Amino acid sequence: MTLDNHAFRYVQQLVRERSAIVLEEGKQYLVETRLSELARREQYASAQDVVDRLRAAPQGPLQRKVIEAMTTTETLWFRDIKPYDMLRTTLIPDMKARRASERELVIWSCACSSGQEPYSLAMLIRESFPELATWKIRIIATDISTEMLERTRTGAYNQLEVNRGLPVGYLTKYFIRDGLRWRVKPELQQMLELRQLNLASAQNMLPRADIVLLRNVLIYFDLETRKQIYARVRAAMRRDGALLLGTAESTANDDGFDAVRVAGTTYYRPRQA
Repeated sequence: MTLDNHAFRYVQQLVRERSAIVLEEGKQYLVETRLSELARREQYASAQDVVDRLRAAPQGPLQRKVIEAMTTTETLWFRDIKPYDMLRTTLIPDMKARRASERELVIWSCACSSGQEPYSLAMLIRESFPELATWKIRIIATDISTEMLERTRTGAYNQLEVNRGLPVGYLTKYFIRDGLRWRVKPELQQMLELRQLNLASAQNMLPRADIVLLRNVLIYFDLETRKQIYARVRAAMRRDGALLLGTAESTANDDGFDAVRVAGTTYYRPRQA
């Protein structure tokens, strides 16, 4: 059964109100595909049936499942490798020098999805900075989806997922074969702190971050929401911290950051008053 226009508008408004994510015109196919997958998991008749039941009980547990289905995004290991190169060659060495007396480094992975980004960070640190083994390394991984946070906590991925950007050497070194899946070793899991957080709502209490990865997230929000998110992220950063965005994103409409170019890649520092 095809999702009718009224059902699409209902989901469009719900997602906008609860997560601030904008489902533009032409996204009907995406909405129907995601809700059809949810219908199969929850044993509903169709995507339309999901919306009909949600309308009948709008404050029930189905609302959270629909929001999570619509806000889950695609991800892969070491995505757009240049930012990870910059972390390895510039940002982490810089922060290591700045935090030498504290011996603590806080990295915030915003919208961590199923965990590929924060685990990529953990592997990069293990591989390139063994001297930080005696430091307190905190990788704060947040997402709006409790389902995605649970996937990150479990750290289990199928063969298709580990094939997407993960070097073979890292797979054999940092993962354990578990039936048809690969499971992240405890030494990486212990580096992550998982928290449920909606970037578009009031900021939860987070430790001040030295480095923030807010990558391939802002494209889903309108301009005003992006400005609000920038302000919240800036407030959660150390004054000399660094912000990394996706390749198609910039702080062009926000005057709270200064862009810093390094070897063809850009990161952003909070602008000092």
